[in-house]
Amino acid sequence: MAKYTVKRLLQSALTVLIIVTIVFVLMRMLPPDYFFTEEELIKLDEQTRHDRLLAAGLLDPIPTQLVRFYKGMLHGDFGISRRIQAGVPVLEVLGGKVAVSMRLGVISMAISLVVGIAMGVAQTLNKDRIFDHIGTAYIIFVNSVPALVSYSLILIFGAKVLGIPSLYSTNDVIRTSILPVVCLSIGSIAYYALWTRRYMVDELNKDYIRLARIKGMSSKDIMFKHVLKNAFVPMIAYVPASLLLTIGGSLLVERFFSIPGMGPLMTDAIGRYDTNVVQICVMIYAGLGIVGVFLGDVCMMLFDPRIRLTGKGGTR
Repeated sequence: MAKYTVKRLLQSALTVLIIVTIVFVLMRMLPPDYFFTEEELIKLDEQTRHDRLLAAGLLDPIPTQLVRFYKGMLHGDFGISRRIQAGVPVLEVLGGKVAVSMRLGVISMAISLVVGIAMGVAQTLNKDRIFDHIGTAYIIFVNSVPALVSYSLILIFGAKVLGIPSLYSTNDVIRTSILPVVCLSIGSIAYYALWTRRYMVDELNKDYIRLARIKGMSSKDIMFKHVLKNAFVPMIAYVPASLLLTIGGSLLVERFFSIPGMGPLMTDAIGRYDTNVVQICVMIYAGLGIVGVFLGDVCMMLFDPRIRLTGKGGTR
């Protein structure tokens, strides 16, 4: 277990490093004029622009810039923002935005797990009945209708009918977070409900369930001590990644409700050629995704005793 964990951590770190390096090189291959705003391109003469690029180190060979970036990264220095918040260290720019996205994401994740799994269990208990059909219709609707349309319907109903504020505000965080949390939750609720029902139905058809019934075990004990427990194991791999990626926010939801989180930051940074912000955003997203997959594998091993690690040439 320890050997596997260390190996996967090293693989994950190497993968993140490769992704960040590729993005760094691609950003540095853009024309130097992107370093300047349109106003600066008009006002500054060619020599002044050259001097500024030289001072910023952008005229150095790309390998030299890359080594300098690695050295700064090892010391926790990711540079300063040039456009998003000019002159402010990148980590400070990210600080408040990560907190906003994390708060909304963790709340929506908790709601999704509770409601989605409960809905899947209820559908299984009422298989082929009216509640099961309603739940299936909800899942199909969420997965087939474009997210923007769903969010618009939620916004119209919440704002026009229920009177809930439609735009996020730091002066009224609780009320203005309701609609974004609902929008972030509906897709995950459908996911957990779908797979909880599917796995539970599969478990109910297995031989050990028939044996438990023959032995006289109650339907309640069968459902919650065996079926739900075993049905949740395949989904456990998805939970860590979902939880970690909440830090990254949702681009569409955060733009839709004007939330100052991580979601819109990277696209804004790319559009404004804020290279240092782009690099740290890529590192965060890549790191969260890869660590999420790694933790999912670890959780699978912890929750499913059938999974064991073997030596070379074995299976997992």
